[in-house]
Amino acid sequence: METYSADADSLMRVLRRLRAPDGCPWDRKQTRESLVRHFESECGELIDAIEHNDAPHICEELGDVLMNVLFQVVIAEENGEFTLTDVWREIVDKMIRRHAHVFGDKHAENPEEVLQLWQQIKAEERAASGNAEPKSAMDDVKHSLSALTRAEKLQKKAAEFNFDWHDPVDIIAKIKEETREVEDALASGDDSAVDDELGDLLFAVVNLIRFRKRAGSEELLRQANRKFESRFRRMEAYAVAEGVDFNTLSADELNAVWDKIKHRN
Repeated sequence: METYSADADSLMRVLRRLRAPDGCPWDRKQTRESLVRHFESECGELIDAIEHNDAPHICEELGDVLMNVLFQVVIAEENGEFTLTDVWREIVDKMIRRHAHVFGDKHAENPEEVLQLWQQIKAEERAASGNAEPKSAMDDVKHSLSALTRAEKLQKKAAEFNFDWHDPVDIIAKIKEETREVEDALASGDDSAVDDELGDLLFAVVNLIRFRKRAGSEELLRQANRKFESRFRRMEAYAVAEGVDFNTLSADELNAVWDKIKHRN
């Protein structure tokens, strides 16, 4: 019986075995495209483990993410496109090339200078490959990103051209302006206008989050989600402890329980 050790080569051999004619029917059926949703799910589970600082689960979820990455490599091998060695070579060369201030003769004293150097090197790579310059600076912001992350990146890209806010007070004013426009749209009864203004309000809030250069909007929303979920679960537990059927509570009673739970934090 073939033996497998704890390394990338063994995982590649496991995946190749699963994809073999006498391997696993499910794994053999998978395509590059069908695996995308699984990859997205595993990345989400890894992020959740990291945010809970759960080292055993971080280890487990990193394995799941890595498995999905190598699964894509196995499919590429089958198609004669590239190998795992090609992947290693690409990323090692890229990391060295784009960190010329570490491995070369460039200089960068702070994260801002590193970012400028990174963008310069990317432009040089594009020119060397013969690829045309993007028609817009926004072409670099991928559409596959989540809406919140893409909003941040669009704003960051604009900031590279000094099209940015310079004081959080001004962003707060913009958020208030967008809030008033939502209120006006609601009063008008125009659902399309409400949708449009709500989007503008979200975009303005993301701007404030980005400007602060702390946690990202995705992270803060996940944090808010966890807070809401935790409080709702405690509301349910409170009802059980009080001998009350949670499903029968009125909106006012639910709000009263919510306030009790909230102020216990």
